[in-house]
Amino acid sequence: MAHTLVERPVRPIVNQPKRAAERRAVTLPARLAWTDQRGVNRFATVVTRDISDCGVYVECQTPLSIPLYRIVQFQLEPTLRTTLDLPEALRRGSVLSAVYRVSPASQSARAGLALRLIVEPKRRVRVAREAARATA
Repeated sequence: MAHTLVERPVRPIVNQPKRAAERRAVTLPARLAWTDQRGVNRFATVVTRDISDCGVYVECQTPLSIPLYRIVQFQLEPTLRTTLDLPEALRRGSVLSAVYRVSPASQSARAGLALRLIVEPKRRVRVAREAARATA
Protein backbone atom coordinates (compact mmCIF):
# COMPACT_ATOMS: atom_id res chain seq x y z
CA MET A 1 0.00 0.00 0.00
CA ALA A 2 1.49 3.32 -1.07
CA HIS A 3 1.13 6.41 1.08
CA THR A 4 0.67 9.77 -0.53
CA LEU A 5 1.23 13.16 0.99
CA VAL A 6 -1.71 15.51 0.67
CA GLU A 7 -0.80 19.15 1.19
CA ARG A 8 -3.49 21.31 2.73
CA PRO A 9 -3.45 25.07 2.95
CA VAL A 10 -2.44 26.36 6.34
CA ARG A 11 -5.06 28.62 7.90
CA PRO A 12 -3.95 31.13 10.51
CA ILE A 13 -5.61 30.95 13.90
CA VAL A 14 -7.84 33.97 14.20
CA ASN A 15 -8.08 36.06 17.39
CA GLN A 16 -5.42 34.13 19.28
CA PRO A 17 -2.49 36.02 20.75
CA LYS A 18 0.92 34.71 19.73
CA ARG A 19 2.53 35.26 23.12
CA ALA A 20 1.39 34.41 26.63
CA ALA A 21 2.83 37.67 27.99
CA GLU A 22 4.03 40.99 26.60
CA ARG A 23 7.76 41.20 25.91
CA ARG A 24 9.87 44.20 26.82
CA ALA A 25 13.21 44.87 25.15
CA VAL A 26 15.69 45.09 28.02
CA THR A 27 19.47 44.80 27.91
CA LEU A 28 20.72 43.75 31.35
CA PRO A 29 23.65 41.65 32.59
CA ALA A 30 22.62 38.29 34.03
CA ARG A 31 23.99 34.88 35.03
CA LEU A 32 23.11 31.30 34.21
CA ALA A 33 23.99 28.29 36.32
CA TRP A 34 23.33 24.67 35.41
CA THR A 35 24.65 21.16 35.81
CA ASP A 36 25.99 19.50 32.67
CA GLN A 37 25.46 15.87 31.64
CA ARG A 38 28.48 14.77 33.72
CA GLY A 39 27.18 16.48 36.86
CA VAL A 40 29.64 19.39 36.74
CA ASN A 41 28.30 22.79 37.80
CA ARG A 42 28.60 25.34 34.99
CA PHE A 43 28.17 29.11 34.95
CA ALA A 44 27.88 31.73 32.21
CA THR A 45 27.53 35.48 32.00
CA VAL A 46 24.80 36.53 29.57
CA VAL A 47 22.93 39.64 28.46
CA THR A 48 19.15 39.81 28.30
CA ARG A 49 17.53 40.98 25.09
CA ASP A 50 13.89 40.79 26.08
CA ILE A 51 11.92 39.88 29.18
CA SER A 52 8.30 38.93 29.86
CA ASP A 53 6.43 37.56 32.85
CA CYS A 54 6.90 34.04 31.46
CA GLY A 55 10.32 34.06 29.83
CA VAL A 56 13.52 35.76 28.84
CA TYR A 57 15.81 35.68 25.81
CA VAL A 58 19.53 35.93 26.53
CA GLU A 59 22.66 36.19 24.40
CA CYS A 60 26.17 35.05 25.24
CA GLN A 61 29.46 36.10 23.68
CA THR A 62 30.71 32.54 23.67
CA PRO A 63 28.74 29.48 22.51
CA LEU A 64 27.07 27.58 25.34
CA SER A 65 26.66 23.83 25.37
CA ILE A 66 23.24 23.78 27.01
CA PRO A 67 20.78 21.37 25.37
CA LEU A 68 17.07 21.94 24.91
CA TYR A 69 14.87 21.44 27.98
CA ARG A 70 17.81 21.70 30.39
CA ILE A 71 16.84 23.31 33.69
CA VAL A 72 19.00 26.33 34.51
CA GLN A 73 19.10 28.97 37.24
CA PHE A 74 18.61 32.45 35.79
CA GLN A 75 19.59 35.50 37.84
CA LEU A 76 19.86 39.20 37.07
CA GLU A 77 22.69 41.14 38.63
CA PRO A 78 21.60 41.84 42.24
CA THR A 79 22.00 45.61 42.03
CA LEU A 80 19.52 45.83 39.13
CA ARG A 81 16.67 43.82 40.63
CA THR A 82 15.14 46.61 42.71
CA THR A 83 15.77 49.57 40.41
CA LEU A 84 13.81 48.49 37.33
CA ASP A 85 10.23 47.63 36.48
CA LEU A 86 10.75 43.88 36.22
CA PRO A 87 8.44 40.87 36.60
CA GLU A 88 8.04 39.85 40.24
CA ALA A 89 9.84 36.52 39.79
CA LEU A 90 12.99 38.24 38.52
CA ARG A 91 13.06 40.71 41.41
CA ARG A 92 13.20 37.89 43.96
CA GLY A 93 16.54 36.52 42.77
CA SER A 94 17.39 33.24 41.11
CA VAL A 95 14.61 31.68 39.02
CA LEU A 96 14.44 28.13 37.74
CA SER A 97 14.07 28.17 33.97
CA ALA A 98 13.88 25.68 31.12
CA VAL A 99 15.76 26.13 27.86
CA TYR A 100 13.19 25.92 25.08
CA ARG A 101 15.09 27.38 22.12
CA VAL A 102 18.80 27.46 21.28
CA SER A 103 20.04 29.89 18.63
CA PRO A 104 23.59 29.14 17.48
CA ALA A 105 25.96 32.01 16.83
CA SER A 106 26.23 33.35 13.30
CA GLN A 107 28.24 36.07 11.60
CA SER A 108 25.53 38.61 12.41
CA ALA A 109 24.26 37.40 15.80
CA ARG A 110 25.56 35.97 19.06
CA ALA A 111 24.54 32.62 20.49
CA GLY A 112 21.19 32.89 22.25
CA LEU A 113 18.84 30.97 24.52
CA ALA A 114 15.14 31.36 25.05
CA LEU A 115 14.25 30.49 28.65
CA ARG A 116 10.82 29.71 30.05
CA LEU A 117 10.63 30.90 33.65
CA ILE A 118 9.28 28.22 35.94
CA VAL A 119 6.99 30.35 38.06
CA GLU A 120 3.49 29.94 39.43
CA PRO A 121 1.05 31.40 36.93
CA LYS A 122 -0.83 33.61 39.42
CA ARG A 123 -2.09 36.08 36.83
CA ARG A 124 -3.60 33.41 34.60
CA VAL A 125 -5.45 31.79 37.49
CA ARG A 126 -6.94 35.14 38.52
CA VAL A 127 -8.13 35.87 34.95
CA ALA A 128 -9.71 32.40 34.67
CA ARG A 129 -11.53 32.87 37.99
CA GLU A 130 -12.85 36.28 36.94
CA ALA A 131 -14.12 34.84 33.62
CA ALA A 132 -15.84 31.96 35.44
CA ARG A 133 -17.44 34.41 37.89
CA ALA A 134 -18.67 36.61 35.03
CA THR A 135 -20.46 33.70 33.37
CA ALA A 136 -22.01 32.36 36.57
